Amino acid sequence: MEPYIKCAECGPPPFFLCLQCFTRGFEYKKHQSDHTYEIMTSDFPVLDPSWTAQEEMALLEAVMDCGFGNWQDVANQMCTKTKEECEKHYMKHFINNPLFASTLLNLKQAEEAKTADTAIPFQSTDDPPRPTFDSLLSRDMAGYMPARADFIEEFDNYAEWDLRDIDFVEDDSDILHVMERRYPKEVQDLYETMRRFARIVGPVEHDKFIESHALEFELRREIKRLQEYRTAGITNFCSARTYDHLKKTREEERLKRTMLSEVLQYIQDSSACQQWLRRQADIDSGLSPSVPMASNSGRRSAPPLNLTGLPGTEKLNEKEKELCQMVRLVPGAYLEYKSALLNECNKQGGLRLAQARALIKIDVNKTRKIYDFLIREGYITKA
Repeated sequence: MEPYIKCAECGPPPFFLCLQCFTRGFEYKKHQSDHTYEIMTSDFPVLDPSWTAQEEMALLEAVMDCGFGNWQDVANQMCTKTKEECEKHYMKHFINNPLFASTLLNLKQAEEAKTADTAIPFQSTDDPPRPTFDSLLSRDMAGYMPARADFIEEFDNYAEWDLRDIDFVEDDSDILHVMERRYPKEVQDLYETMRRFARIVGPVEHDKFIESHALEFELRREIKRLQEYRTAGITNFCSARTYDHLKKTREEERLKRTMLSEVLQYIQDSSACQQWLRRQADIDSGLSPSVPMASNSGRRSAPPLNLTGLPGTEKLNEKEKELCQMVRLVPGAYLEYKSALLNECNKQGGLRLAQARALIKIDVNKTRKIYDFLIREGYITKA
């Protein structure tokens, strides 16, 4: 702490003593008590009689720590001067001091004189040189890549930043799938396409958008149905109900003829075809079939498949086990075919036999039995 004693004969490094050690004649290594000495203190004025050298240094450190202009913080750090005193003293002796101003001016002039010989004068022109239009240099300057017909930097390079964090994962709940299936197939396709943008527009706006398109689809379908009534000459809803009933009957008859043609194309024996027709007629009339089905080419039917030890048997119920035994189909293959038919039925809202045959590339008779079994058990519905 000031004041303290500095030995004038020891050093370097300099040897310092506090006043208490100096008065006791403390000696250490080469230092002797009879050496000449200096009294070190900063308790003397430098620029202003009311400011000591120690306060000048504290002011400069406070301005460096707190920043120029924050005089209240500077005064709080110094603890010996007020805010007004700090500002007035700093502005008078460190900013507006003509001695410091002349020194800075001399430094600036010396720096300009040093760089005067190396500076290159610039003279502006009305039209600076530019590369010719559509030249290789002009393309490079514009960042244009002719091979890709595109620029290195797009016009709005950050336009897609709102979509960069979207994750496309199949984690929708069963409730969402049920909500999707209540729409017609066309609206379901739109729902699936627009679902990835739900995060941007918000859930309420997204639901309004889907509902509005569902309403538009219903209105278009009703308009088309009314136009069909008008084309058929129908003018009231009573006649329209009769028309719909007859149309449904005709459609069912057409489906029966289509199914019959699908069966007949696989039957080559004419006698077997006639027997099949008579047997179907007895079944439709509620009678037991009187004509047994003749086996093709006289071959014996294969025995039921033994499912013991086959993989996937434990996943089947009793009816499914019986089906696999009769059609001689291993459980693993049956489960795979069943999953494919269920997925397609959920997507289409129904499934036809022809679609099932297109999905399952096995014997058509086995496909028909699987298709009928799944419909009978309620796993899928007819389209």
